[in-house]
Amino acid sequence: MASPLAGVVRLAAASRALLLALSLLSRLLFRPYDTSASLHPPCLLPSPSPNSTTTAANSIASLAVWDGVHFLRAAECGYEYEQSFAFLPLLPASLNLLARSVLAPLVPVLGYRAVLVVSGYVLNNVAFVAAAAYFYRLSVLILKSPSAAYRASVLFCFNPASVFYSSLYSESLYALFSLGGVFYVFTGANTIAMIMLALSGSARSNGALNAGYFCFQALLHAYDAAFQKKRPMLAVQVLVTGFLRSVFVFIPFFAFQAYGYLNICLHGNMEELRPWCKSKVPLLYGFIQSHYWGVGFLRYFQVKQLPNFLLASPVLSLAVYSIVHYTKMLRQLFESNSIHELIVATVEGRSIEAYKSSDVDTVLKSKVSTNVTNKAQGNAVAKRRKSVATETDSNDQIIEVNKDVCPIVVLPFILHLAFMTFTAFFVMHVQVSTRFLSASPPIYWAASHILVSPSSSKRWGNIICAYFIAYILLGSLLFSNFYPFT
Repeated sequence: MASPLAGVVRLAAASRALLLALSLLSRLLFRPYDTSASLHPPCLLPSPSPNSTTTAANSIASLAVWDGVHFLRAAECGYEYEQSFAFLPLLPASLNLLARSVLAPLVPVLGYRAVLVVSGYVLNNVAFVAAAAYFYRLSVLILKSPSAAYRASVLFCFNPASVFYSSLYSESLYALFSLGGVFYVFTGANTIAMIMLALSGSARSNGALNAGYFCFQALLHAYDAAFQKKRPMLAVQVLVTGFLRSVFVFIPFFAFQAYGYLNICLHGNMEELRPWCKSKVPLLYGFIQSHYWGVGFLRYFQVKQLPNFLLASPVLSLAVYSIVHYTKMLRQLFESNSIHELIVATVEGRSIEAYKSSDVDTVLKSKVSTNVTNKAQGNAVAKRRKSVATETDSNDQIIEVNKDVCPIVVLPFILHLAFMTFTAFFVMHVQVSTRFLSASPPIYWAASHILVSPSSSKRWGNIICAYFIAYILLGSLLFSNFYPFT
């Protein structure tokens, strides 16, 4: 029998094939609302790569819609305009690398622009499959229930923002490096985690928030060093190391801001210095979002934007439910145990064995590690498992408490999701919430819980499934044809 991870990989690949088929079918059946994407003025600086004007090449190039047009332009021509710096460099750089290496033989046939588009579709769909694999591995690590992790992974593979993961957008790369980086944070591979989380910050600006996972890790270990091991100098060392790791995650984003400052403020050819260049902290990204896209606190709260709030309401509702659901779970945990006990148990890899809540059990329980090969050790472990095993959902009849994981590790996920939900609702263009929150694991963990929880009405599970399916179909139809979606 194939492993669940292999099943997730196959399912993720099948979901990408389905999304691509739906998107291409919608382009064949319906006329795009905005055909300006096919208009490509020459680069301000001459492009060294040839472009083709054949029908096939133009058709392929027209598959870049909405923000994909900007990513494609940055990949082909570089960052020519101030507003183009809103699109971070990881995706454009990756498109260039792929188009000039693996797919280079196609350039004389299709032209460089079309090959860049092909590169984007290949890269993002492959990245999504890898992201789904990391999502499953992270979910098993946190939930300690393979079946719960598998259900959540299925939902992730068919998430409401699926069309963006199969388009010329940065969602797939962000999901790959953020989910992979967080997975390595919790498995102790900190060097790999730093690199992956830093790359997530060069794919999307909110990737810099992933530095918070290193902060959480450092605080736990510093507390343990100071109060459990009575080694204050070790606590200071842990905090400094955690701070440096967090700073490393921020470096790519701020390096790109510095690059923009050099090009526009110091080496620009404008007669008058741009307003943001005169600021004490000349942050280009914030100025662009406010000046060109009208992003700001409560600036989107207008009557005419009510349809966009309705469009974002399903994912926002699910996010709020996830936050409330796991906050209650953590509150039960904190009421049953002291903070000191929880932190020490987490750092030392011991389990807290006093919980009856099925939600807490979902986070705590797991199968015994397969590296226990000694028979006497196996018997001892079996006895411990028997004393703490409880019933879970209909698919997980008996699952045991794992002594390697403490449910306090859910806390940074909830804090991260809460901050992003607040930002999406009060600061950003709210309709972007569907894809902005789409890489947040607690949303799918909570949704998978609803699907099988005996305390939840079957109607809510059906509503979630209908919501996911409807947005996949709507996204394939509307987004691919340049109609407003999210």
